[in-house]
Amino acid sequence: MEEKDKLDQITRRIIGAAIEVHKALGPGLLESAYEVCLAFELHQIGLKVEVQKPLPVVYKDVKLDCGYRLDLVVEDAVIVEIKAVDHLSPIHDAQLLSYLRLSHKRVGLLLNFHVRVLKDGLKRIVNEFPDSAFSATSAVS
Repeated sequence: MEEKDKLDQITRRIIGAAIEVHKALGPGLLESAYEVCLAFELHQIGLKVEVQKPLPVVYKDVKLDCGYRLDLVVEDAVIVEIKAVDHLSPIHDAQLLSYLRLSHKRVGLLLNFHVRVLKDGLKRIVNEFPDSAFSATSAVS
């Protein structure tokens, strides 16, 4: 299976699981509640999930622990950044793109659970060129 197809399949499964969590819990809870429930749901459907995975910053060939944590990393391929905010803003996109660049991953999902319908709080960020800060393309899946 081609990498793009594999990533598409994983992101579809994550989105399906996120919709299940959102249907059950609705908006209004803390990000941590959605994170734990989504990790549980992803485990239930057979996906490998890492929660609060440390993300070091490499600066001038030195690995620095700056306290960054990835909310979820699914199948060692997709970063899931969970939010519970009134609306997503460009800084959230930039944050996820930075995480993709630092971790050398290609695809991330930005999920805002503080919406009536989850598809309104969903963004897929693709890091097309890992060495460029201006390489993101985003689309609502």
